[in-house]
Amino acid sequence: MQFIRLFTPISIHGLELKNRVIMSAIHHLYTPEGFATDRFNRYYWRRAEGGVGLIMVGGCRIDECGGAVSMISLTSDVTIPGYKEFTAGIHARGAKVGAQLYHAGRYAHKRAMPEDVEALAPSSVYSSYTRETPREMSVEELKGIVAAWARAAGRAKASGFDLVEIVGSAGYLICQFLSPVTNLRKDEYGGSWENRTRFAREVVAAVRGAVGPDYPVGMRIAGNDFIPGSNSNAQAVDFARLMEQCGVDLLNVTGGWHESTVPQITGDLPAGGYTYLAKNIKATVKIPVAASNRINNPMLAEKILALGVSDLVSLGRPLIADPDWVNKAAIGHPDEIRRCVACNQGCLAKTFFAKPIECLVNGSAGREYLLTDIEKAEPKNLLVVGAGPAGCEFAIAATERGHAVTIWEKEHAIGGQLAMVATPPGKRDFNGLIDYYRGMLQKSGVNVVLGKEGCAQEIANAGFDAVCVSTGMVPKSFRLPGEDRIPVYSAYDILKGNAVAGKNVVLIGGGSVGCETAQFLAHEASITPEQVYFLLEHRAEEVSTVLEMMNRTDRQISIVDIVKIGSGFEPGTGWPVLKDLKRLGVSKYSFSEILHVGADSVVIQSIAPTSDNAEKKTILCDTIVMAVGAAPNNTLFNELRELGVQVHNIGDSNQIGKVLDAVRSATELANTI
Repeated sequence: MQFIRLFTPISIHGLELKNRVIMSAIHHLYTPEGFATDRFNRYYWRRAEGGVGLIMVGGCRIDECGGAVSMISLTSDVTIPGYKEFTAGIHARGAKVGAQLYHAGRYAHKRAMPEDVEALAPSSVYSSYTRETPREMSVEELKGIVAAWARAAGRAKASGFDLVEIVGSAGYLICQFLSPVTNLRKDEYGGSWENRTRFAREVVAAVRGAVGPDYPVGMRIAGNDFIPGSNSNAQAVDFARLMEQCGVDLLNVTGGWHESTVPQITGDLPAGGYTYLAKNIKATVKIPVAASNRINNPMLAEKILALGVSDLVSLGRPLIADPDWVNKAAIGHPDEIRRCVACNQGCLAKTFFAKPIECLVNGSAGREYLLTDIEKAEPKNLLVVGAGPAGCEFAIAATERGHAVTIWEKEHAIGGQLAMVATPPGKRDFNGLIDYYRGMLQKSGVNVVLGKEGCAQEIANAGFDAVCVSTGMVPKSFRLPGEDRIPVYSAYDILKGNAVAGKNVVLIGGGSVGCETAQFLAHEASITPEQVYFLLEHRAEEVSTVLEMMNRTDRQISIVDIVKIGSGFEPGTGWPVLKDLKRLGVSKYSFSEILHVGADSVVIQSIAPTSDNAEKKTILCDTIVMAVGAAPNNTLFNELRELGVQVHNIGDSNQIGKVLDAVRSATELANTI
């Protein structure tokens, strides 16, 4: 298919873009001291080679109190030479590049800032995001931040950036001034709408003064704060019109704040779920508008443009996952795009520990500077045993280096555990990774043999130069005290569809797998999205009745664990699941153990960490589900090693981990074998 609108050029205040794709600014933490590094350069240069029209980098720190020291710094002229080299490299590769000028306000973590520097905000309002309370800035400090924004804009222009973008989204400083929830000031910067927009107007005026009348200035704005008592999409439209009047040339519309309890970038948000926010704004302004959040598919991007929802599309994580997203769409091969699965495990979660980001589906992301000079290998005849993510990833990458690769997979489909991973709500995008592997294995010429297990001796006699074992894991279990009359299944049995749970379920294990299995079971016994749509479309039930049906499940589900339930998630990724479990009435028994299994019930004992008192409870039960971990399935690897075969072990068969770990280990092996 041809994506005509996606590849139509557009002008942003005189800046010509070759297509309608913007790579949005994301914190990568590839600049530990704020200076351009080889890692930073090669990561973004690779995206420029991939065909993006405009790359936004950032956030770019403008002063000492607005962001972490590991962020891109435009606080001093000493960073300019490095960024001039960087922007020249982007231009040489055919893309334009902008700098997002960033100030976190009350979202600045004290531990990430220079010593003795405080977070400043419009008012001293506690942040549930940082779990800290900022200091209210004085008017003098406020004016100093406006001036710092202008100086940073001037440095960005001097560094060769084609555009600057002021961050006015996600709950950062400008949002904090706009919101009556976080702006409690009594002076000319608080109270009325005019007063609350004053700071943003002054920032835009100062930035414009620093860069001149002919230089493009954009702003990333929140389409709806999704914070009770704060600004909705109605105020966002008013703010967008005001920013246009102030001289902003491009509006990039995203969702809500970091503190919002409405998911913003996880798989719970439907694809393109916030494009309506951009549509509302585009209908009222004349300057170009970009739509953001979960636009992962060129077909969806083309539809957004075709329907006039926005003038451009803004992609962040999809371009971490596949730097060639744009080029693959341009040549009509969207099926070859390695799509983001909205897991946030390698990107968002890493930033909570101030670590450089990675990508679950792309083991090369952020490591381009290490992989740039890898040469073609001396061709070998390789066997991969197991077509899970590690096996598929290795096979494709090894073929690209010149090896002949065969996969033996004992099942009759590729993907390993990916189909199971994609089963819980919010994880459907993992199915796209299976589709990608299926297409790329065929394109790469990998010989995939399904329904073929093979024993160690057969493999040893088959004449392969080397063998890569990727046989996955086996679920753990343990003997329960009491009777054996209640059926016991693993979480994998449930998620694979090999077993159906009853009405009263006790799920042992409250890590990520256990919680997601409980979520799946709860949704399975609740009204479906299709039923909701049907009932509302035909006005078959009152809205209140449908909402009540949505918020209940016909199963009684109890999660039991000896540790705190939900502690197995990567930071920032588990809260939508836990919120959903609470909504559907799933019972959680942390710090609890199974005492006895009866004919139709389970007796547990709970001891709170701060108490010595044990509390016993009997839970009605007709199904027990185990989610108590897994062990590497490394038998074949050990047998081959004993036979003297040159053998490698990757993925869960080597060490239990996440898909991210499997993909990365496969990438590393493929680039060295």
